[in-house]
Amino acid sequence: MSLIRACFLLSTDSLLCCRMYAPLFCVCLAAVSFVAADVVDDCKINSERVSASEQAVLNRLAPLKHKRFETTFKNGTESYTYTFAVCGTVLNGTKSTNEGLVQNKTQNGEITVIGRINDTRVINGTDWILLIYKSGEKYDKHCVKEPRKAMVMISCNKKSLAEGFTIVSEERDRMDECFYLFEMDSSVACPPDESHLSVGSILLIVFAVLIGLYIIGGFLYQRFVVGAKGMEQFPNITFWKELGNLVADGCDFVCRSQPRSSETAYRGVGDDQLGEEPEERDDHLLPM
Repeated sequence: MSLIRACFLLSTDSLLCCRMYAPLFCVCLAAVSFVAADVVDDCKINSERVSASEQAVLNRLAPLKHKRFETTFKNGTESYTYTFAVCGTVLNGTKSTNEGLVQNKTQNGEITVIGRINDTRVINGTDWILLIYKSGEKYDKHCVKEPRKAMVMISCNKKSLAEGFTIVSEERDRMDECFYLFEMDSSVACPPDESHLSVGSILLIVFAVLIGLYIIGGFLYQRFVVGAKGMEQFPNITFWKELGNLVADGCDFVCRSQPRSSETAYRGVGDDQLGEEPEERDDHLLPM
């Protein structure tokens, strides 16, 4: 893992990487380049060491990387436009200062940076992600002139990649820890769909597929290779006929409550057990 992390940190200078670690490191660098599209590294978490869980949450935002969202807010006669970029800068050129969310006053075009991507925090729950941009421009009068802070609550919506970016409120009537609160919906905040197939269902599907391949393959072999016709095209028809007869005999033996023909029970031959024999008439033998 340390080698992969080194590749990631030094990926901007591939020539230096290859000189230091030769072919093995170059292979690692290629692997990092392959997954770079799914890694969000523009948002910098302001801590000595980024945890794996925080980086994983940032990586979930990769489909929204550098996308811009706008919303307008009116307060009396004043109107403001807020522009938000996910792990990307809003302004371009020399004016860009790592701003991730800015406020534009409509009347005079005054731009105020609310939060920057180089001071980011991220928190997630079951179906939401809270993205926090800190180190914005300082308040003039409110909140003891502390830097502004933007908090964007991204809620789960499986039907859309991103929509509904709006401002909820600005909490500036506090002594400290003031913030702007925004919200939006996105499918990136949704938990991954879990498979609803049980192990038994998967085994049944595999078994059905194997049976289908056996019947179709055997039929084609019997027809085009052996040249069989009619029922003889069914694979191993003789075996299945015999198996059917055996199964029928076994079912007949197990399931019948009485045998088909009842045998005469054995008895002794004592005189007391002999019944009266029918009288034989021989009148027809007498002469007429």
